[in-house]
Amino acid sequence: MMALVDTIIALLVGYLLGSIPFGLILTRLTGAGDLRSIGSGNIGATNVLRTGKKGLAAATLLLDLGKGLAAVLIARHLLTGNEGIAALAVVLGHCFPVWLKFKGGKGVATLMGVSLGLAWPIGLAYAVTWLGVLAISRISSLGGMCAAVIAPVAAAVLGYAPYVPVLALLALLVVSLHRENIARLRAGTEPRVGSKK
Repeated sequence: MMALVDTIIALLVGYLLGSIPFGLILTRLTGAGDLRSIGSGNIGATNVLRTGKKGLAAATLLLDLGKGLAAVLIARHLLTGNEGIAALAVVLGHCFPVWLKFKGGKGVATLMGVSLGLAWPIGLAYAVTWLGVLAISRISSLGGMCAAVIAPVAAAVLGYAPYVPVLALLALLVVSLHRENIARLRAGTEPRVGSKK
């Protein structure tokens, strides 16, 4: 019974942490407007960057990353054995927050926090892939998707097999949420970081 209670708590804590829309909160507090009416309408750091406020975008990225990391660490230290559940819940909370009618972000930064929390080598592989692809292509969505896909691969290769299933599920989620980006990538119309469109 206690194990079930711990799992439920991990789900709730993870989801509630993930559902905090930091990008939306920061842009409103600083007078940048409703993020959902800007650019792609997404609440993540890439769309915050479209407001022209680089500091806010960086803060959003770090906070979204931080909630993924926090959910996993809380589970590890207080709800032992439920790190995977918390990891899944926090990304789901970010992507489908109840407060925003289940219309949230795409989970890239939060999944990086989760990866770091599960095992820092996985997080490192995630970060290197994300930043590397972004630096070469200047396409944020491509970097994020590649990083999400590399996470379960890194877990398998680096000896963290228990984390492979949850990371694989989260990679599928992140990629599926980028369907429109994938269509634009195929059409050659996906905007690059720093471009005016």
